[in-house]
Amino acid sequence: MKQFSELTKYIPMIEQNEIGHWQIDRENDGTPEHPIQFPFVIYSEMVNQFVHDVYALVDQHPEWELNHYGQILEENGLRWDSKSMSSAIVEDLDARCICALLVGAVRAERFCDGALMSFFKDGSIKRWLQRLTELDQ
Repeated sequence: MKQFSELTKYIPMIEQNEIGHWQIDRENDGTPEHPIQFPFVIYSEMVNQFVHDVYALVDQHPEWELNHYGQILEENGLRWDSKSMSSAIVEDLDARCICALLVGAVRAERFCDGALMSFFKDGSIKRWLQRLTELDQ
């Protein structure tokens, strides 16, 4: 079994499954009795399982220190922001940095609703997983 197969199995699923959708409150009018709820993303079960598997990778490899994903990205000339991460030249990155990109994308969702969806939709997640496939061979 290849080292990253628990993550790379998502490559075909990304193309075949919905990522998620924005939930927008269209029922409330913004009055004190009926405050409008901020929009948020409801992710598909596939994405939820992907997030679970990314966190499992962090737990399985404490020696990689993936909880310090921002520092790992900086060591590789990247910043923890969507532009830097999405434009990363993956062919120049090792497995630890690719995993840090994945963790960073998952963690970004906690600070900005829809961040993870953006990484899926712009193809970044798929490119990073394809790089892990290459490194597994």
